[in-house]
Amino acid sequence: MASQFNFESPAERVEHLKTSIQEKLKFTIGKEPALATEHDWLNAISFVARDMMVERWLRSTRAHFSQSGRRVYYLSMEFLMGRTLSNALLNIGIYDDLAEALDGMGFSLEQLISEEDEPGLGNGGLGRLAACFLDSLATLGLPARGYGIRYEYGMFKQNIVNGQQAESPDNWLEYGNAWEFPRHNVRHKVFFGGRIQIEGNVSHWLETEEILACAYDQIIPGYDTDATNTLRLWSARASNEINLGKFNQGDYFAAVEDKNHSENVSRVLYPNDSTYSGRELRLRQEYFLVSATLQDILSGHWTAYETYENLASKIAIHLNDTHPVLAIPELMRLLIDIHNYSWEDAWYITCQVFSYTNHTLMSEALETWPVEMLGKNLPRHLQIIFEINDQFLDVVKSHYPDDSSLPSRVSIIDENNGRQVRMAWLAVIASHKVNGVSALHSELMVQSLFADFAMIFPGRFCNKTNGVTPRRWLGLANKPLSSLLDDVIDKTWRTDLSKLSYLNQQADFPGFIDKIKQVKLQNKSRLAEYIAENLNVIVNPHALFDVQIKRIHEYKRQLLNLLQVINRYNRILKSPDDEWVPRVVIFAGKAASSYVNAKLIIRLINDVAKVVNNDERIKNKLKVVFVPNYSVSLAQMIIPATDLSEQISLAGTEASGTGNMKFALNGALTIGTLDGANIEIKQHVGDDNIFIFGNTAEQVEEIRRNGYNPRKYYEEDKELHEVLTQIATGTFSPDEPHRYSGLFDSLVNFGDFYQLLADYRSYVNMQDQVDKLYRKPDEWARKTVLNIANMGYFSSDRTIQEYADEIWNIKPVKL
Repeated sequence: MASQFNFESPAERVEHLKTSIQEKLKFTIGKEPALATEHDWLNAISFVARDMMVERWLRSTRAHFSQSGRRVYYLSMEFLMGRTLSNALLNIGIYDDLAEALDGMGFSLEQLISEEDEPGLGNGGLGRLAACFLDSLATLGLPARGYGIRYEYGMFKQNIVNGQQAESPDNWLEYGNAWEFPRHNVRHKVFFGGRIQIEGNVSHWLETEEILACAYDQIIPGYDTDATNTLRLWSARASNEINLGKFNQGDYFAAVEDKNHSENVSRVLYPNDSTYSGRELRLRQEYFLVSATLQDILSGHWTAYETYENLASKIAIHLNDTHPVLAIPELMRLLIDIHNYSWEDAWYITCQVFSYTNHTLMSEALETWPVEMLGKNLPRHLQIIFEINDQFLDVVKSHYPDDSSLPSRVSIIDENNGRQVRMAWLAVIASHKVNGVSALHSELMVQSLFADFAMIFPGRFCNKTNGVTPRRWLGLANKPLSSLLDDVIDKTWRTDLSKLSYLNQQADFPGFIDKIKQVKLQNKSRLAEYIAENLNVIVNPHALFDVQIKRIHEYKRQLLNLLQVINRYNRILKSPDDEWVPRVVIFAGKAASSYVNAKLIIRLINDVAKVVNNDERIKNKLKVVFVPNYSVSLAQMIIPATDLSEQISLAGTEASGTGNMKFALNGALTIGTLDGANIEIKQHVGDDNIFIFGNTAEQVEEIRRNGYNPRKYYEEDKELHEVLTQIATGTFSPDEPHRYSGLFDSLVNFGDFYQLLADYRSYVNMQDQVDKLYRKPDEWARKTVLNIANMGYFSSDRTIQEYADEIWNIKPVKL
């Protein structure tokens, strides 16, 4: 169908699409046009687009196996895919044709696209990065498959009720998912609990609980190519659907109790892990993913080769953060217990196969599991982990006899904190390559967190700076700018983002500067309409749009942003007739359901917004907006409308960031610390085209070593003193004056762990420079052009090509 479709004239293509949509509505959805809902029409066009991808998908899959090359399997607990339809239409080249066909049928493609529920398969940067990587792998024609969990409910739907985050179920599968292919014949048994019986050198895992992992596949199309890949997601099913005996006795709840317990494993993304049961469920989720995946990989490999002797040369398995690290003992278990490999041979294969990306240096975010919990749920895996650790420590002791504390520092088992299994340690020991995700992060990784391992394995560590896919984050998100780039460059920038460098020649042309300003105003007007319609706040599109959208977390320092917002408010009140640059400050992001301080910060943002937005004295010179339920689709609207991108994490805490890349690519100027990929963005766009403030990672550590005293800043900085006192005494919460006394204490009296106060004055002063530049629209727009022009390096295509060449050793498939 797709190949025939490509040879039709434009008019014939449009008519063909109309017919196809009507047929899908009738024969697949089973609806008459007059009775069909918008969601029915959405599903009909989704099935039409899906059909066009299937032929090339099957052809790609055949080519992957027939050419017998190495293949990568990308394991991630999150894949934040965003809406599928728009991306599919762009990648297979029928976006405009379908829009015309629907227009002729009385529908708006944009309206139908907005009806699609976003897959609730991810939360933040980790999941969005995985989605970008899948897009790039397919576009580059590289043989790959993503593996994740088909969560029945996403993390949660965020509502703001009385200024506070309220969580409700994210039932993204409520209307079905037109894009998935259930694989009823692909199911694997996943075991938990039980006991180990040892007979000689053989371990038997007995008396286990059993869950079935059932596969659902989704096509990942490459852009402007026949190459496609697959995302395979696992859904948990009970091996015994119902206890018929108990049912017939009338005990209906007990009859399905086991079923519900089993299927909880894939029920919700990131269950609240502040309780033992929630943490245990998280462990079970992670093992469920890796066990089903490893069995699937080995099964597919056997089908293709009828041997495992070539396993290490044919498969690469990549661990996206520590969540899938249980894949390491699981592969060992499968090879030794099921396929009768010796320990030495299984370990050799394991070390050749696995690679690992570290995404954080913060100790509280590095995953550990209590030995007791691991032993209760996965006794065989704990046994294997202990054996790996014992053998590794024997080697360490023999090679470094003079460093008596080294074995305890590099031991997978942390004996000092209640006997915890350190998953990052296990990943480093078993992987042939370990990478960080920005130059600074990778440097700090080997200097601090993994310094001992870098000494033991000097060639194991490398850097792979993150990137974003230009197809979704420019081609889809920013149609006005994409159209301008097509006119000035050509359409091939979508697969070769380095071509944006041509814009450097346009940066001094007044005509082009005017076009860039028009593009930005068009995007800002669109966002202003959304804010007015959905949040009942009127904002001026000509104001400076200052945006911080990301997960709400203390290290990302939304609170620092809010301190300068309050300070700006105070300044305007003191001199209301001054020529202030009008500013709209936009926040969005979810706080983890158990993260009390993050949720309190959301409440404070909304309390400040309530006061500022209703104060007629400041004459609309400042607005504060919190956009609820942040998502990929909202990001696609907010990012192109942004003038100033807030990337203000404490230096040394943000591994890389990808939002910072999306903003700069879409023509926002960055205000940020020298953290994560901000450093490399600065190198590429130029020192004069970015606003850098605050202490460096080295200075942060020096302040800590010397004994940081935040109260000193509070007492010596009059503006800061006023702002913090207002928060502490109820200026923004008059009905409950002490609502934020805990936040005040965390900053002034209890150590200010993320050093907001140490960076405050530098930040405020840099914001003054932002205002100064924004008063010169042509100069601001020129710097916008230079940002866009020099972001070609930050394509995920470049990142993935580096992974393919230097870590995975995979080559493109010839179609």
